[in-house]
Amino acid sequence: MSKRSNKSWMSAGFDAWSLGWESAAVMGLRATKIAQGGPEAQREAERMVSEKLTAAYELQLAMMTGALGMSPATTTRKALAHYRRKVRANARRLS
Repeated sequence: MSKRSNKSWMSAGFDAWSLGWESAAVMGLRATKIAQGGPEAQREAERMVSEKLTAAYELQLAMMTGALGMSPATTTRKALAHYRRKVRANARRLS
């Protein structure tokens, strides 16, 4: 494995770690909003499910069309970036 390949996987590992932390924060924000109840909570729960299905569909489409690249490391990093964009948008919206 080359040094560049190792760096690529290190980058992917850091991206995965960051996604985990960001996702945990969004889960807390969403849980708080849903726990408050009412119509806003219902909309947030519905939005959460809808967003997850849409994000998975978009990623599958990107994978099938080759938009994620050909190397395993590149594909991994692009898939993580796809989800990190969604998570960051939710963090901004819920904060």
